[in-house]
Amino acid sequence: MEFLHENLPFLCDYWPFILTGAVCLMAAIVLFKTALEPPVDESLPPEPDLLDELDELESMEDDSNPDVVPALPADIKHIPFQFSRFPIEDSQKRSQEFYDLMNKRRTVRFFSPDPVPKEIIYNIIRTAGTAPSGAHTEPWTYVVISDPDIKAKVREIVEQEEKINYDRRMGPQWVADLKPIKTDWVKEYLTTAPYLILVFKQVYGISENGERRTHYYNEMSVAIAAGILLTAIHNAGLVSLTSTPLNCGPGLRVLLGRPKNEKLTLLLPVGYPAEDATVPDLPRKPLEEIMVEI
Repeated sequence: MEFLHENLPFLCDYWPFILTGAVCLMAAIVLFKTALEPPVDESLPPEPDLLDELDELESMEDDSNPDVVPALPADIKHIPFQFSRFPIEDSQKRSQEFYDLMNKRRTVRFFSPDPVPKEIIYNIIRTAGTAPSGAHTEPWTYVVISDPDIKAKVREIVEQEEKINYDRRMGPQWVADLKPIKTDWVKEYLTTAPYLILVFKQVYGISENGERRTHYYNEMSVAIAAGILLTAIHNAGLVSLTSTPLNCGPGLRVLLGRPKNEKLTLLLPVGYPAEDATVPDLPRKPLEEIMVEI
């Protein structure tokens, strides 16, 4: 201390003030940087994980590499396409009948606990599996849950996050827009419906030798498959609800033992409607508002 007093008397006498000033300067720098950052709009869903997108890009290697082999067999056989062309009158009738059928599809929040034969669910999943996909990678996994205990755990995870979503994440406008539909963070249908179908997208695939395989357009492919899934559910005489609960994906993935390359995109309760089920009387846009003819 004598050395410091003799050589650095100013530092010894005023070190508390110097330390306080340094701390205040650091705090000011942090506050200034925070003020420059754009505010986060909590009414919007979280953006896709940038690291996942980078992983996908890194896995897309240069096709000029002579060692690159296709994921499908190089000598895959091409066979004649089996097609039956309907008479115009039949096509018109079938298209009208199918439209009439699908126009009755509604999102239902009130389910009957009545059991549904598993073979119906299997056929629905098989139908969804006919969807087209980028390079025929078929980047989807359908987890079908009928176990009451697992459904209860799913509901616990979803309601815990949905409570936060409604209270903080979604914002007042989003919550207000949902009020006429009469939905909130309580999700009884998750334990009432006989089945839950969770649709996972495979961000990338794993080959037999453990290497990553790029799943091209996995988001679009799974979206198309989900549309076919909803159509198959309605065609089988069942109802569903398209649920996309925010921030529940990681917890549900762990609960269901799904690998890290899979991400939850959709959660659907599936079954028969309750006898007293109601739906909001919502009109659909007419053809002239959804189609542009050139």
